[in-house]
This record gives sequence, C-alpha cells and structure tokens, in this order.
Amino acid sequence: MMAVAFCVSMFVLTLVVASARRVEVGARAGYLVDDMEDSPLKERLTQCLEDDDLEMDVTDFSIGHRGASLQFPEHTRESYSAAIRMGAGIVECDVAVTKDGELVCRHSECDLHMTTNILATPLAAKCSEPFTPASGNNPASARCCTTDLTLAEFRTLCGMMDGADPSATTVSEYMAGTPSWRTDLFATCGTLVTHAESIALMSAHGRKFTPELKSYSGAGSLSYEQARQKVVQEYVAAGVPASSVWLQSFVEDDIAYWTSRYASSFGAQSVMLMECDGLDTECSSEWEAKLPTLRAWGVQYVAPPMQMLVRANAANTAYEPTPFAHTVKASGFRVLTWTLERSGPLAGGGGWYYSSSSEYTDNDGDTFEMLHVLAHDVGVVGVFSDWPATVTFYQNCMHPNRPRRCTMRHDRSLRRLP
Repeated sequence: MMAVAFCVSMFVLTLVVASARRVEVGARAGYLVDDMEDSPLKERLTQCLEDDDLEMDVTDFSIGHRGASLQFPEHTRESYSAAIRMGAGIVECDVAVTKDGELVCRHSECDLHMTTNILATPLAAKCSEPFTPASGNNPASARCCTTDLTLAEFRTLCGMMDGADPSATTVSEYMAGTPSWRTDLFATCGTLVTHAESIALMSAHGRKFTPELKSYSGAGSLSYEQARQKVVQEYVAAGVPASSVWLQSFVEDDIAYWTSRYASSFGAQSVMLMECDGLDTECSSEWEAKLPTLRAWGVQYVAPPMQMLVRANAANTAYEPTPFAHTVKASGFRVLTWTLERSGPLAGGGGWYYSSSSEYTDNDGDTFEMLHVLAHDVGVVGVFSDWPATVTFYQNCMHPNRPRRCTMRHDRSLRRLP
C-alpha cells in the first residue's frame, strides 16, 4: 500500500510538472527524418520517433528565434507561446525603442512596414517614409519605425509574417509578401508585446531569456546608453536572476558596455553576435583577430551564423566544421549559432545560411545533418531556430533524460520502467 501511495503521489506530481512543461514537437521532425539519406543518424532519430517511452523535455539547447517564426508572426505573443510549447528553454526578444522610450520586441527599429499591418492603418501617416508603389526599375518601398510611434500607438498594430512584395503597386499587394514556404494561417492579428511583457510570459512558463538590443538610431526619447541600461533594468525589476539572461548584440560597444558595467551579473553571459558570408576568409580572420579582445572583456559566449561554423567537405559528401569553428572553440568560448529552419526548402542549396555548404545541401532532411555536426562536431551549446521543435526533438533524442516512472502491471503489482 505504501508503494501504491508513493506511485500515486508521484503520478500526481508528474501531472503537475507536465502541465507546466509539456512539450509538443509535432509532425515536422518526422517529416525531416523521413527525408534524410540513410545513415546511422537517421536510424537513431527514427528509433526516437518510434519510441513511445521517450519523453520530450524543455532544453536550453533549443532557442526560439523570434519565437517560432517559421509559421507564426515573429515577436508576437503567439510566436513566443508556440516556441514555449515546442520546448525551447530560451526564447529571444529583439529589443527596439519606441518614440516615448519604451522597449518593445521587434527585429529592427524600422521593420514595422514588413512585420505589422501599419500601412493599412491611419498610423501609416506617421511612418518615416510612406509607401511608394513600384515603378519601372524602382521597387515598392516604405519605412516605418518603432521610434515613429508611442507605445500606445504601437499596441494597436497587428503582427504579420515578415515579408513584402517589391513589385507591388498598392498597399494590399505590398503587404501580401509572405514567402511561399511560410504561411499566413496563424497571422490573423499577431499580438505585439513589450520587452517587459515578454519577460512576464517567459517567466510564467519557466523559460530563460536572450534579448538582443538592435541598432538604435537615438530617435526615441532614450539615449543609447539609457537603452542599454533599460534592457537590464527590466529584468532586475521582474526579479529575473542574471544567470537566466544572455544579453546579445552585433554591436561591439554594447558588449563592452555590459561586460564592464555588469561584469559580475548580467554582463557575464553577454553574447557577441558575429556575421560573415559563407567562407569569407577575410571576415573570419577579422573575427579571429578580435577574439583576444573579447576574452579580455570577459566575454564567454559568441554566436556566429551556421555557415561560419560548418562547410561541405572537399568531396562535397558531408558537412564538417570550418577552420574558424576550431579556432573559436580552441580559444575557450562557448558557441551558439543561428539560424536553423530559416532557409525554406533546402532542395536548392539552402541559401545564405548554407552558403558554405550549398554544393552538398539538397534536401530538407539535411537540416538534421547540419544540426548534428553543429552539436556533435563543433560542440555548440545552443541553436537559434525558427522552429524550435526540431532542435528540441534532436536534443531529447540524442541526450535523453527519461524519468523513471511507476507503471501498473496487469497483475496489479508495481514495477519501475527505465
């Protein structure tokens, strides 16, 4: 009876935990595995798909890039909620500033014309540059910024899928620019959020944070230094420990500021975002030259894009780490990378993120091959993904953490299953 009572109590506890951390990886992982070439990796992943006892858990290795922006409007409550359901342990809010100095989640200070419905609202009159239809060789254009609006005005907008039609002659045509491999199915009216609201949402679900301060023009009521400070202050105000936050920026001065001002707290996990096209050896060499400076600042984390870390081998028969990947690891940095599942169908070579391996990349199943080399050979500690369920499934399959569970046998005796 004591064993039964223990099992029942553990079952109830499991239900409570599961309700807070339930992970749903969906059907895409199976589609990608089915599309892989035969290999030991495919066999392992297939076994995981067929393993009824394999329980998916939240993992910090899976980072929601703008939420789950493959199919949900980026940086919306709906996109963040989807990333949470997919088991992303860390979710990203790109931080922009409004006219009245509030912090909001947007990928760029000036992308509202591509990520919201602003052009179809009266607020279009406040855009820095109004909509101009395509004419001759001149594409359609507009420029609408968070610094054009107050927070109250910003809140009235709807998030939509990132895109615009450069051939458009009307606003409605311009706004109908969602790439064909994405969808507007979940983009009826995405709920825009402030940085503080994103913190509250992630906290409520036990997730961690990686805010990226976007390049700031200073057109809002905050100075650049005030913006840097306010990002940190909003975590302090919410009672979030520094160990749960990875501040990130492409701007070296931002990283220098945080690691200097908050060296023993929020600056300790600052992430230096890097950018380089394909196997641009000159660019990689420039970053190699900066590594000692970053170490001197106390930077522990760097985040190059995938193509800086993985390339096709000489025979174009497999992925392999780049020389830069070996260098950055040997320098003692912890490495994150971006962005998986942002390239659309991979049959055509994968585009920018696969520019160092396009001769090898030719099917969607290569997503898992790329991820495996990043995780196993390069040794990254986290992967930003537009569909975090893919990374969550991989990490749970390759590094399962199965709790031992109480199960009733037909003879009503108890046993423990592995």
